[in-house]
Amino acid sequence: MRGQSASADAKPRSTDPYRVMLVDDSAVIRGLFTRFLEADPDVKIVASVGDGQRAIDTLKNNDVEIIVLDIEMPRMDGITALPELLKVNPGVQVVMASTLTARNAEISLRALALGARDYLTKPSSTSEMTGAADFPSDLLSKVKAFGAQSRRKSGAAAPTAASGAARTPAPKSALAAAAARSAARPSSAARSSAAARTDYTLRKPSGRRADVIGIGSSTGGPQALFRVLTDLTKTIKQPILVTQHMPPTFTTILAEHITKTSGWVCSEAKTGDVVSPGRIYLAPGGYHMTVKTEGVEKVIALNQDPPENFCRPAVDPMMRSLIKAYGRVLAVILTGMGHDGREGCRAVVEAGGDVVAQDEQSSVVWGMPGAVAQAGLCCEVLPVSEIGASVSRLARG
Repeated sequence: MRGQSASADAKPRSTDPYRVMLVDDSAVIRGLFTRFLEADPDVKIVASVGDGQRAIDTLKNNDVEIIVLDIEMPRMDGITALPELLKVNPGVQVVMASTLTARNAEISLRALALGARDYLTKPSSTSEMTGAADFPSDLLSKVKAFGAQSRRKSGAAAPTAASGAARTPAPKSALAAAAARSAARPSSAARSSAAARTDYTLRKPSGRRADVIGIGSSTGGPQALFRVLTDLTKTIKQPILVTQHMPPTFTTILAEHITKTSGWVCSEAKTGDVVSPGRIYLAPGGYHMTVKTEGVEKVIALNQDPPENFCRPAVDPMMRSLIKAYGRVLAVILTGMGHDGREGCRAVVEAGGDVVAQDEQSSVVWGMPGAVAQAGLCCEVLPVSEIGASVSRLARG
């Protein structure tokens, strides 16, 4: 039994800040992470250690809700430590952190299968990290989203501004101040999850055969994609296009994993690829994936237009292009933060297509699917275990 777990579990946790442990062999990186996170009064670093074994020992004696876990460390690396940490505390939320390499992308995807909730790509140097405006906010949003989700499932209260403000000094640096301003508003995941507790209305299915299937996903998406695509009947003739919010390199590895796991042929899309029936095309990291008509063929057209919904690749431009190129689209929105895909799905419905979303209970974060459900765009909102069969049925019309 963990040293503080008995008292912590005996009654709901108060509105104290989210309790985070940092695990990284670089004291400099841990210091920067502490600075980024504690700029927000709703986050408190309760432990900071340099390897996996120390993390396991520390978790046994501390009440931790979220762990930010490095992959490459001496003594015990992150992928070795992960299952041991989950044995000590099965409910702890683990975010893997690593620099962007093919090896680390492969390990991060393996970590998701072992129980990690998400991954985070670190800039390759401390100077890049301090100069990157997106990284501190990305780190903070993930920590707060998973902390909020953990407390909702346990019935505990989330932090309030008043509860943390008394404990946490005002940020000293411009960088910390910017992170604090970014975090002052509830994260998109927190807003979406709160909204998910209200009712939503389902539309009647169109009853028409879809010309193409478009899938959007983000946080928790890889595991959901593996399940949905594995469950699809191999008689489906429509092409399947997938936008998963991921950086470059990760999408290359993900396409290979989809092929191995699902039995479908999946490739990372390239400009000029002719879209073929019964194949899966995955948007590459850093590019919006769209489809255009050239003569009698449908052809992939990648672009680096500005991010939409803070994302590139984004789901909305993919959906818009599918409507223009094909007509009737069957859209599927899986687990993820934010609301990317909502406006694209609105256009899908207006063009006579159908939308299926993952339900809240089976989602890692009910942001994207919650957004389309709350907008009244879905004909079905289902557990991830039922979506493959639903898509197979709806695709036939």
